[in-house]
Amino acid sequence: MSADPEPIIHPLLADRGVSHGFGVKGWPGPAGLVRPRQVHGVAVATISAGGGLEPEAADAVLAGQGEPPVGVVTADCVPILLASRDGGCVGAIHAGWRGLAAGVVDSALAAWQVRWASTEGVAAVIGPHARACCYEVDAPVERAFLEVEATIREPAFTASRPGHWMLDLSLLTRAALRRGGIGAADIGEVEGACTVCNPDLFESFRRDGEGAARLVHAITPRAAV
Repeated sequence: MSADPEPIIHPLLADRGVSHGFGVKGWPGPAGLVRPRQVHGVAVATISAGGGLEPEAADAVLAGQGEPPVGVVTADCVPILLASRDGGCVGAIHAGWRGLAAGVVDSALAAWQVRWASTEGVAAVIGPHARACCYEVDAPVERAFLEVEATIREPAFTASRPGHWMLDLSLLTRAALRRGGIGAADIGEVEGACTVCNPDLFESFRRDGEGAARLVHAITPRAAV
């Protein structure tokens, strides 16, 4: 029996001592993984007393010391993994264009601040997603971001043809993380990892349609030392 493929590890999270991985094709995630039923919304889940999630339908999830690994799945949307400076507090966010426009990153970081007081020193890493080279959107998507500050919105949307733009989800995600108190030096990214461009490595709904599977992205809170 062949071994499962290895996920993508990012040094910014590895430095916090947390076990984590951004998914590639065929990686099932860690044993005991808990993840929400994603609905392209802004709800943030936490581990319930029974070991499940409350609420079950959410697009972000937080976990602390002694709690199981948590994660999200994507097939072009943006996965974000979070870890505190000591690695004892972690989170995962699923951010497609709908979630970004609705404020899922803002909601997740606000919930983090309620539970753990501050996002100071938190590492946030953006994983593989459909990048601007391949992600063309139409007018309804562009209109959904009208309230975004022009210095961010304008470079995020590059006109491609009448009524269409190439959308830089990474730029919008970084801006949302900064709004939530994450320092620029604490934001990382799996560079150049476009899900659409890399069929051997990543799943992509935009490329493969309904036949696309999902990529698992997961992180485990570090045990007390």
